Amino acid sequence: MNSTREVDVVVVGAGQAGLSAAYHLRRTGFEPERDFVVFDHSPGPGGAWQFRWPTLTWGKVHGMHSLPGMELTEADPAQPSAQVVAGYFAAYEREFGLRVHRPAHVRAVREGTAGRLLVETSQGLWSTRALINATGTWERPFWPRYPGQETFRGHQLHTAQYRGPEEFAGQRVVVVGGGASGTQHLLELAPYAAATTWVTRRPPLFREGPFDENAGRAAVALVEERVRQGLPPRSVVSVTGLPLNDAVRRGLENGTLHRLPMFDRITLDGVAWRDGRHVAADVILWATGFRAALAHLAPLGLREPGGGIRVQGTRVVADPRIHLVGYGPSASTIGANRAGRAAVRDIRRLLAGETAAAA
Repeated sequence: MNSTREVDVVVVGAGQAGLSAAYHLRRTGFEPERDFVVFDHSPGPGGAWQFRWPTLTWGKVHGMHSLPGMELTEADPAQPSAQVVAGYFAAYEREFGLRVHRPAHVRAVREGTAGRLLVETSQGLWSTRALINATGTWERPFWPRYPGQETFRGHQLHTAQYRGPEEFAGQRVVVVGGGASGTQHLLELAPYAAATTWVTRRPPLFREGPFDENAGRAAVALVEERVRQGLPPRSVVSVTGLPLNDAVRRGLENGTLHRLPMFDRITLDGVAWRDGRHVAADVILWATGFRAALAHLAPLGLREPGGGIRVQGTRVVADPRIHLVGYGPSASTIGANRAGRAAVRDIRRLLAGETAAAA
């Protein structure tokens, strides 16, 4: 008996992008379990949001867009964002009967037979005509490498492991990274830590005033150009800059957000620069972002010489059966919604063409 199950579409990941894609699949006539299946690596609903630190309350979240077909309303600003989004995603899955398989680990995607893809999971083998990959980045925190890192006597952690400022009380903390997480960590830590130091590779770019639709399109276009060329995507925030809100202004005024250039090496008890400057540290907090979690696609050989996967819209140029949503220009919450819809539209055309050719 053949133990491989067949579906038309496999969706990998049930965060914002994956749920959006699943919604549009169902809305256009695909039935969960019969025509498509959704696998999610996480223990529960909520995507990467379920792992955010408790002090990141809903009131501190910027630009979280509702999923298609169901608004997120009346959330308590004081409630941890992890709880808000997990509850919302769970209700969304129930409302639309998306029947997410979790925790389900997709180990590899390989070339199958008869033009299909073979998806190897912890819940068996699945053969599919198309695949929507929505695995995001949370599983791949990026740790830069610096001389002396292995012999540092203090504690090192990444944003992915951050649980709040209280654990840093009385300690000297170096925060590395010029993105939104780095600034949020610093502003939270300052009242607790004995001292904080902020270092970034590039001077941080702060954005003042409203971020209108034209500015958003221009920022997304810059990220999109990289993935068209097969280069690893940069985050959207890397080209939009950081919003200059009241908390950030206070941090700039009181010196909490005084930025130093990137150090050259890590010492036993701190960080050092070539000019002889040294800052003592008990903790180094790497707020250095994440990389796309795509190792399961490696057997297909999709990466370009530039190190990324070349994508047109959401479609992988090297293999039109595969779509990457929540990747590169669609890595924002509104971008993920649009990407899910676009991927489904493209896949419907692909499958219709296959059916017509077979007939």
